[in-house]
Amino acid sequence: MWRDFSEVPSDLGRTVVTIGNFDGMHLGHQHVVRRAREVAAEVGVDHVVAVTFDPHPIAVLRPEHAPPTLTTIDGRLRLLGEAGVDDVLVIPFSREIAGWSPQEFIDRILLAALHAKAVVVGANFRFGNRAAGDCNLLRAAGAEHDFVLEEVSLDGGPQVWSSTYVRTCLAAGDVAGAAEALGRPFTTRGVVVEGDKRGRELGYPTANVPVRTGAAVPADGVYAGRLTVLDGPDAGTTYPAAISVGTNPTFAGERESRVESYVLDRTDLDLYGREVEVAFADRLRGMVRFDSVDDLLTAMADDVARARTILAD
Repeated sequence: MWRDFSEVPSDLGRTVVTIGNFDGMHLGHQHVVRRAREVAAEVGVDHVVAVTFDPHPIAVLRPEHAPPTLTTIDGRLRLLGEAGVDDVLVIPFSREIAGWSPQEFIDRILLAALHAKAVVVGANFRFGNRAAGDCNLLRAAGAEHDFVLEEVSLDGGPQVWSSTYVRTCLAAGDVAGAAEALGRPFTTRGVVVEGDKRGRELGYPTANVPVRTGAAVPADGVYAGRLTVLDGPDAGTTYPAAISVGTNPTFAGERESRVESYVLDRTDLDLYGREVEVAFADRLRGMVRFDSVDDLLTAMADDVARARTILAD
């Protein structure tokens, strides 16, 4: 991974370049990367480089409209590597870079830094100041500077796969729809923190992960899913879980949104301080304020039973 143009090796040689925010690495992104690998073989180049931006350009240009992010930059890099890129150039996005003309973007990134032999992008790709650059401009530049352009459709049947579509699914609690677009369950990661331990008192101890600022999470509610431990001697162990997202409206005073995972039928796990990944499989219900603890316990028992059935399939 290169976090600045100066970190790109001077002897890199010709590359195939794919460009995008790649937030979430949904099926459309994966298709672009897969095609970039195919194009690399066609043009006789071994190295595929993804160019991405951190922070998201909208967070710099119009922060009040910045979308919640589906992945951290580290998560994005991991998913890009799994999809098949060899290296990633992370451009530290700023207003200065936003002011680059499309030609300056081509000159500084595609030609000077990455020596592009081919460029593979989604068909709706725009770049440069005020998004003035498009695929037609890239194709003309390629004819002049010896690189080819490949446009890839992001259609997924009737649906165009996009990060916006995934966020829309999550906002509606439709984690199954989000998973379909991502090609895998939506996940969130974090370090388990101590909560009020109310779940333990009720017989349902939970691993509590605070919601990262600016992160996309499913709508408040209860979900079936899985929790995977990412560090320690049992790293990689995955457990079925019932997952609550949001605050608990039954108990007054709770304001901080959390992802709370009850590992089914386990009360002996000590996960405090451990990094975990929570994967969402299906929605069980929305968040409800119950009139009594007994009503809450009845609902929780039903949630666990339904989660067990869903996760057994």
